Amino acid sequence: MAKTTKQDIDHDIPEEVELPIDGVLDLHAFRPSEVKYLIPDYLAECRKRGILDVRIIHGKGTGTLQRTVHAILGRIPEVASLRLAGEDAGGWGATLVRLRKLP
Repeated sequence: MAKTTKQDIDHDIPEEVELPIDGVLDLHAFRPSEVKYLIPDYLAECRKRGILDVRIIHGKGTGTLQRTVHAILGRIPEVASLRLAGEDAGGWGATLVRLRKLP
């Protein structure tokens, strides 16, 4: 019989996390399964606040999270452009996103 630990239970319960909306989203604190909801919501809040240049930190790793982030961004019509950051802003461990202005 398998034991259920507090960690197992906590993994299934989404935590509500309050993020500062400052144009920098660091994904290191989140599970990969949360990213598909987090990114669109965060970008929508940035647009509401007039923040049109956003840096998403996904880390270098194997590149899997970077590809996931880029796929998500590619499906968001409010994204005007995206590119990997320069070395001064995280290099290929971060993506710079330009958002369209609200109408």
